[in-house]
Amino acid sequence: MIIKEFCAENTTLLNQLDSSVKRVELCDNLAVGGTTPSYGVIKEATRYLHEKDISLATMIRPRGGNFVYNDSELRIMEDDIIRAVELESDSLVIGLLTEDNHIDEDGIEQLLPATQGLPLVFHMAFDQIPEADQKAAIDQLVELGFTRILTHGSSEANDIFENIDHLKELVEYANDRIEIMIGGGVTADNYQELIEKTGAKAAHGTKIC
Repeated sequence: MIIKEFCAENTTLLNQLDSSVKRVELCDNLAVGGTTPSYGVIKEATRYLHEKDISLATMIRPRGGNFVYNDSELRIMEDDIIRAVELESDSLVIGLLTEDNHIDEDGIEQLLPATQGLPLVFHMAFDQIPEADQKAAIDQLVELGFTRILTHGSSEANDIFENIDHLKELVEYANDRIEIMIGGGVTADNYQELIEKTGAKAAHGTKIC
């Protein structure tokens, strides 16, 4: 079964979702790649989506820019995670990297207690990891308990069809230990072809429906 995940900026367009959408990633500021939505937005989106049996993945990202966070930003993320859990988010979307673009295990481990066991998604920060190290990064994320990785298959803003071979390789390596979800240029018109060619089982986008 293919899972379609709609990427929502606040509650905009939620009332236009069709029945094929099973998940929503909720964020603010899509112009910078998405940041943490407000308390009120999470609360209203949770109420609305759960009435329709759609699960909610809440973005936890304090700002745009890179994915290297200082102690102050980590404390902000902890507080936002606690609020998102309280408001009954179904999963949390985070992405933390070191200065040399590898998984920031120390930062993630600092956040884990606040997540209270909620499923974790590693967002497109994954694409900043050097390709040669991405398989090791998948192993790290599995070990850390992540359930899903969102990836475009490249750090460049290119056509996702150019990344099919790499995406297929990542899906095969993950081998159902963790879900590889494709995004970035995925639409209602092309997601089925991309799923077929990459072997992924989930697709993500603002134009997925």
